[in-house]
Amino acid sequence: MVVIRLSRGGAKARPFFNIVVADKRTRRDGRFIERLGFYNPIAKGGEESIRVAQDRLTYWKSVGAQASPTVERLLKQAADKAPAAAAA
Repeated sequence: MVVIRLSRGGAKARPFFNIVVADKRTRRDGRFIERLGFYNPIAKGGEESIRVAQDRLTYWKSVGAQASPTVERLLKQAADKAPAAAAA
């Protein structure tokens, strides 16, 4: 089974996560199939906190990849934030 999940990077106490497509059996930070974007939980005011390649996300979901609950929550938050930013 293929999953869309977070892979941790960054330094100690400065987390940075890549949003990746990986086989469910691989380690969290191990081999992955494709990098779809990133999530920066400690982004400052003007910095981008999340970026996702929507076309690739749609493709992977169409071929059966399951997003982890955390990735689903982040994507929903990003979608809610995007229309507000576009309206401003």
